[in-house]
Amino acid sequence: MKQFVILSTTLWLLLSSTVNAQSLADLQQLRQQAQQSGQNTAPGQAQTQAAPANVAPMSLSGPRTITSMNGGLPQNGQYYNQSRQGQPLPGEPTIDSVFPEQMPMENPPYAANLFIGGFESERADGLNDNYLIAQGDKISIWMWGAVNFADVVTVDNQGNIFIPNIGPIHVANTPAGSVNSRVTSRIKQVYTNDVSVYVNLLTSTPVSVFITGPVLRPGQYAGQASDSVLYFLKRAGGIDFQRGSFRKIDIKRQGEIIASADLYDFIKNGKLPDVSFKDGDVIMVRPVGATIIVETGARNSFTFEFNDNELDGNNLTEYATPRDFVNQVSIAGVREGNQFSRYLSLNAFEDFPLRAGDTVEYIDDHEQKVYRINIQGSHTGPSQVMVDKGTRLQEVLTYIQVNQKLSDIDNIFLLRESVAQQQKEILDRSLKQLERSIYTAPISSTGEGGIRVQEAQLVSDFIARAREVEPLGKVVVSEGDQTANVLLEPNDTVVIPAVTDLIQIGGEVMMPQAVVFNPEATAADYIAWAGGFTQRADDERILVIRKNGLVEFDQINGAVFDEDEGEIDLRPGDQVIVLPSIDVKSLQAVKDITQIIYQIAVAANVALD
Repeated sequence: MKQFVILSTTLWLLLSSTVNAQSLADLQQLRQQAQQSGQNTAPGQAQTQAAPANVAPMSLSGPRTITSMNGGLPQNGQYYNQSRQGQPLPGEPTIDSVFPEQMPMENPPYAANLFIGGFESERADGLNDNYLIAQGDKISIWMWGAVNFADVVTVDNQGNIFIPNIGPIHVANTPAGSVNSRVTSRIKQVYTNDVSVYVNLLTSTPVSVFITGPVLRPGQYAGQASDSVLYFLKRAGGIDFQRGSFRKIDIKRQGEIIASADLYDFIKNGKLPDVSFKDGDVIMVRPVGATIIVETGARNSFTFEFNDNELDGNNLTEYATPRDFVNQVSIAGVREGNQFSRYLSLNAFEDFPLRAGDTVEYIDDHEQKVYRINIQGSHTGPSQVMVDKGTRLQEVLTYIQVNQKLSDIDNIFLLRESVAQQQKEILDRSLKQLERSIYTAPISSTGEGGIRVQEAQLVSDFIARAREVEPLGKVVVSEGDQTANVLLEPNDTVVIPAVTDLIQIGGEVMMPQAVVFNPEATAADYIAWAGGFTQRADDERILVIRKNGLVEFDQINGAVFDEDEGEIDLRPGDQVIVLPSIDVKSLQAVKDITQIIYQIAVAANVALD
């Protein structure tokens, strides 16, 4: 037992010593130290001081280290056996680094939407009946009756499957829908009676197809032999819109073109080449041919690619599909180095020869002889009428049905789109002038500069809100019992106000509301009934908008009326709007802002503070 303890201690010292034994003398010295340690150990203490018996050499530390093969870099790399899903590796080229940045096309190529979405990741549950059996495919075979057999066989390199007692059966290049009958007929040659056979193609071997030409990611891609050319093109990122042809796509096998695809024919007629791909096939996208751009006026406003014998107006119109009522065509391009343009009727355009790079617009250029007039307000007839060009207001009024007791026919007004657009343009010009004045005003001191910064921020907020206002485009056509017989424009709206007994009070008053008309009351009375002015009210000019759209101003000096005030006689249906005041001390552009506030109030019937 003592010798066992000495031997264990010796082993422990040899393994745990930090001395690097380089010679026999060193080993003898270590052995002597172990023996001395064993002699000085009491028998009862031998087991408690002994080192653990299970010591692995790889867990021991020594004075020498081995330099890492990765140069000291952290070992955090991993191997993946799944698809990267398009994620590039560090340093790997990407589309952004290979292709120069290009502006988006306003008119993308016709049929470009074929490459939208992820249809290349979708798979049908079954195999195509036209799929041709290839080496590596797996076929399940069942036989029952006089002979029982069930197995899954693989098509070998010679295109055969082997069945015991039957022998090899050649199935390569057999359509998947015919493999059952082919194998069954061969088995029936051996087992003629009382044997039933069922054959089914289980899996098909992937094929490797090369895709080249102007595609986004040319290279080698795997797929099923029955996959379409669209599937492989989408795997390669689709055709490059700027360089690739959608009409000249060749499928090559062993250097020979076996089929060609025209995606226009697929979009229009649903035709694609019926090809069963094999390993090594090449899909080659040719460079783009002559293109014609259809800008506007067509349901298909795209960039079209044509062969040289197709460059005429008839073919373009067939693909572009002009909108209804189009009767004219504008063509712009270059002929013999000079600018070229034509304006033709749609019928004359059919035989017009086009050139590569031409730009075409389909235009509805009919003279508008009949247009629509809208009727709003208090009336009992239809809300729209169609009138001939040159019709005037009073001619339309004779066809509008109204209730004499409920309709105020003395205060009719128009809403006109062209007037609203002009009001918007005037307002925009005023806002731009205000913006220039506030940002180009001179500064004479640091204190004034701080004030101008705050002023500019306030004015900018005001301008942003003012630009959101949409003018109504009111046209005043009535005064008293007289109505102007104005010429109507397309989409004019004839507004017939309803009879009312109310006065509307809004703007900078405490409680905007409607008050029953009082023939004895003035503007000050109505404002008082609305709670009076707010602290920001401009009490010197009160805006009164008549029922027919006319605008007038009343005046109040302070909170109390004098003998010159309240001269405007209010009538039922009028609006009293109190505008906000502008602090002259804080804003330099007070005059411009006040003018804009008046324009907004008149054009849109709102008070913008």
